[in-house]
Amino acid sequence: MASAVKDSRPGYGQLLRTPGAWTFLLPGFLARQPFAMLTIGIVLLVQSTTGSYGTAGAVSAATGVSMALFAPQSGKLADRFGQRAVLIPGVLVHVAGVCALITLALAHAPLWALLAVAVPTGASTPQVGPMVRARWASRLGGSPLMPTAAAFESVTDEFTFVVGPVLATALCTGIHPAAGLVAEAVLTLAGGLLFASQKRSQPAVHTDASGGAPRVSALSVPGVRVLIVAFLGIGAVFGGMQVSLTAFTQHIGQPGINGVLYGIFAGGNMLAGIVCGAVAWKVGPRRRLLVAYGLLALATTPLWALSAVPLLGAVGLVVGLCIAPALITGYTLVESLVPAAARTEAFTWLTGAVALGQAAAATSAGQLTDRFGPSTGFLVPLAGTALAFVVLLALRAHLVPRPAAASAAAGSAAATAAGHAAGEREQERGRELTNA
Repeated sequence: MASAVKDSRPGYGQLLRTPGAWTFLLPGFLARQPFAMLTIGIVLLVQSTTGSYGTAGAVSAATGVSMALFAPQSGKLADRFGQRAVLIPGVLVHVAGVCALITLALAHAPLWALLAVAVPTGASTPQVGPMVRARWASRLGGSPLMPTAAAFESVTDEFTFVVGPVLATALCTGIHPAAGLVAEAVLTLAGGLLFASQKRSQPAVHTDASGGAPRVSALSVPGVRVLIVAFLGIGAVFGGMQVSLTAFTQHIGQPGINGVLYGIFAGGNMLAGIVCGAVAWKVGPRRRLLVAYGLLALATTPLWALSAVPLLGAVGLVVGLCIAPALITGYTLVESLVPAAARTEAFTWLTGAVALGQAAAATSAGQLTDRFGPSTGFLVPLAGTALAFVVLLALRAHLVPRPAAASAAAGSAAATAAGHAAGEREQERGRELTNA
């Protein structure tokens, strides 16, 4: 509903005054907190019951990969049948899967049994973040507030990934190894059902009026496929940094500063996200994405060669500062590239790409670290972003707005101009009548 948003300079205050926004923001914030608690909760529980980090990592990876692969299908179903129709059964299946995983782990079940439960548990993880983004897109339409909304969601996601693992770790180490997953299940159930109950703010279901014609898939849009590659590279930064910072701090005998270094990296991401949302951009999103991604690839270049903690913290901060603009601009492009009937699916493809890139990077960085030393793991973020940047440059022509979106934006602008002109004519006529 772009008409509900004034045409003044975009900012967070104006964004949060969007009619109906708080009805889905608060439930969405609660419902997305468990997203970052799942994998770390699995690692801590399974390692505690089996004594093996390898087993814990395998179960966690199975959850992450199934989440990445099945998330787009959840988004496609949400576009077709509505978010509520997909979210409620998904929440119930996910909670049942987490409870089964806790039971099997505490019963010292074999690895195959844990993996068999981990797959549906990850596949049914509620995709609340993409659903919130789809609600923003539905509310704002072609409004200049869309980049601000994307920035707001990026900051919210980053806050979730800072708070969630800390909360899960504190519960697992301070109360019981299963406490982190128990909290994840409770928050998923309460937050997911509360978010699903907000029916008025969910995007309209786009039915097929042509009677059997094939529906548009987000993956059929070339620009979405290009963005998926870009987001895989961003996931490589997250996964590579997590593993490599842990290995580096253990190698130098200061494992306690791992949280500090990762916090600096995440803090840079949050700070850049806040700033991006407050800026009224005059440069188009495609150019912003190319510049931001090029800077991100450049920022990851020196990581592998650093051996001093202060330098690593400083470069990690710069890397974090470069991530948010790329993420935010990528999500912003979805609104102009993808028809409304496939936006939730598109957002889940991008979120899944980050998760998949993160899982692959964590595995690759771990293998490099074991074979060649702790610094070599930092080559994974460099390789991932460099390859993705090459793809972005080569296929940048696909990142232009689809004709329908451009026409709609032009029509909206024309309608606004016509409205102003009509208002001025009416005022002039009123003055003439008064003078007469």
